[in-house]
Amino acid sequence: MSSPRRRIETDVMKYLLSPPCTLMSDYEVTLVNDNTPFENGIWKIHVELPDQYPYKSPSIGFVNRIYHPNIDELSGSVCLDVINQTWSPMFDMINIFEVFLPQLLRYPNPADPLNGEAAALLMRDSKSYDAKVKEYVTKYASKDAGDDAGAESEDDDDMSSVASFGDEDEEPAGQMDDV
Repeated sequence: MSSPRRRIETDVMKYLLSPPCTLMSDYEVTLVNDNTPFENGIWKIHVELPDQYPYKSPSIGFVNRIYHPNIDELSGSVCLDVINQTWSPMFDMINIFEVFLPQLLRYPNPADPLNGEAAALLMRDSKSYDAKVKEYVTKYASKDAGDDAGAESEDDDDMSSVASFGDEDEEPAGQMDDV
């Protein structure tokens, strides 16, 4: 059995080498969520891998703002219950980006909210919820929003650790908290 540190290095390298990828301290991903209000959104995702990884689930957060019942709007933290319910040491970082996050966006759980307003709106009026999500995608997760917010990140020559933010000028949506 390999050490957790080696597994972290392997998973990070496997993700970084999978096309397409750019070297960043946070990961910029376009989550494919066709036919959902999140369609065409481009998010920066912050992944913090604990020392006990892969036996303990990573902390995942959205750097740019997102409107979702299971994601804290200000900090970007993904509800730990959602992660811990499905996490297995057999998963790796590719699973986070290709399976876990797209499913989270496609199937929000308003019964276990971090964003009570989004959960209430989803349960009360799903069409208004969809409209609000699309508004956030346009405002915070579109290509234009990404270009405006992170134009300097393309010039970033440093490769930093998975658990740190890159540019000092670029602030995350908030601090990730263990919820």
